Amino acid sequence: MSFTPFALEEWQSRYEHSVAYNLADSGCHPVALGELLGDDPQAVRRLLAIDLHYPPVGGTDPLRALIAEWHGAEAGNVLVTVGAAEANAITVAGLVSAGDHVVVMEPGYRQVRGLALNAGAEVDAFPLDPDNGWRPDLAALESVVRPDTKLIAITNPNNPAGTILTAAELEAVVAVAERVGAWILADEVYRGTERLTDEITPSLWGRYDKLVCVGSLSKAFGLPGLRLGWLVASPATVEATWRHHEYATIATSMLSMHLAEVALRSRDRLLTRNRALIRDGYDRLSKWVADSNGLLSVVPPQSTALAFVRYDLPMTSSEVADALRTEGSVLVGAGEHFGIESHLRITHGLTPEYLDAALSSITKVLRNYQA
Repeated sequence: MSFTPFALEEWQSRYEHSVAYNLADSGCHPVALGELLGDDPQAVRRLLAIDLHYPPVGGTDPLRALIAEWHGAEAGNVLVTVGAAEANAITVAGLVSAGDHVVVMEPGYRQVRGLALNAGAEVDAFPLDPDNGWRPDLAALESVVRPDTKLIAITNPNNPAGTILTAAELEAVVAVAERVGAWILADEVYRGTERLTDEITPSLWGRYDKLVCVGSLSKAFGLPGLRLGWLVASPATVEATWRHHEYATIATSMLSMHLAEVALRSRDRLLTRNRALIRDGYDRLSKWVADSNGLLSVVPPQSTALAFVRYDLPMTSSEVADALRTEGSVLVGAGEHFGIESHLRITHGLTPEYLDAALSSITKVLRNYQA
């Protein structure tokens, strides 16, 4: 059986530390450890007193309770993982087998697609429509789902388009899944990154029985270096995925779990900090797009620190991304890596000076390729 590489992550792992400006990451400028702990000297003492032993494999009890509160669940519904990446991987490993049918949302982060293909499943996509503000094409979802569909994977808010699904759209997805008995995998890592409101995007948790919700501290909380994520599911599903977790990683680190508890107890402060970066960053990026004289365009995202920018050049997105890397020392995500061409995923939730310099470098390179 052929192997499908994770093209986006391969691109980032090869080049993200060798450019002057990395706009390919998908979160905000990261929180420093001192910023997370704050001015409380007791917080530092507690951190330094931690025994670096094996942690509870499924997560500490306080951490599982804090995550459950974030989704409106119970602690027994939570399994702590090494990032959302592991949560997605062990969910697919537990639910999808060779010959199964999986449906994914595109454009999208293509991890679940690749995992399913590598498991021997057949994968189809339903689109977000750029001509309709990147809203989901629910008629296409209806047509692509089959009686034997095993899993429907969505990302809400969406990566890379920043779309937040409405209650009616979510109800439609649930209705389609329920009609054929499919599972839903809801990647909710971007909850809390809303650009236009302070209201947190509601979790899908509690609206369907055959459901796994995934989250992490990497995006809204600005803590990707902790590599801490989770899944929320029924107790039976938690137990089943836990068995895969024991093979995959056993556990994330004791330090990560401790700092995750600190972060979730500081939730409002961290969300406010990162929303400020997102809102200022998008204002800067949108002005940059407007000043491009038609070379660039973008559908304003409702959420995330991302913009999915369309360019008007006779080049593939991978060609444009490689030119930006080699000629401008800027790394961005190629639209091809999300299932759609003529677009670039650009992270904007960064410090103003860094973002402005990176965007200026992109402009200089793109101008060289205009007719």
